[in-house]
Amino acid sequence: MSLHTAASGTDRTAVQAATVHTRDWLIASAAVIVALIALYAVFFDNGSLISATGSYLHEFAHDGRHLFGAPCH
Repeated sequence: MSLHTAASGTDRTAVQAATVHTRDWLIASAAVIVALIALYAVFFDNGSLISATGSYLHEFAHDGRHLFGAPCH
């Protein structure tokens, strides 16, 4: 009976480790996707995506392009 208990504890630990590993990969993937969208909006979009949100956000992104040295004029 003690072997059955030990095996079930080991399985539970393995499942928890796999769950944490998967969660870490999902968080990292989401961060990469958000970063790529932000880079697209700052470098390649030239304000057409951001212009719908208002002039303040457009000017903020415009200044960000200058900060990163990306041409925008």
